[in-house]
Amino acid sequence: MYAVIVTGGKQYRVSQGDKLRVEKLDVAEGDNIELDQVLMVVDGDDIKICAPVLDGGKVIAQVKGH
Repeated sequence: MYAVIVTGGKQYRVSQGDKLRVEKLDVAEGDNIELDQVLMVVDGDDIKICAPVLDGGKVIAQVKGH
């Protein structure tokens, strides 16, 4: 399963356990952030795409450092 999200004006393909380097977020190190600009979710043959974003779509990420 993976998702395509938008943060900092850029698109990223993310899966569980991925580590990304993105623009600085206004979140303390160690805190979680909910990224709700999800463009697409793929789970096997099940593909959900919406424009501009999926209703109710979200990815939870943890800020490891700045």
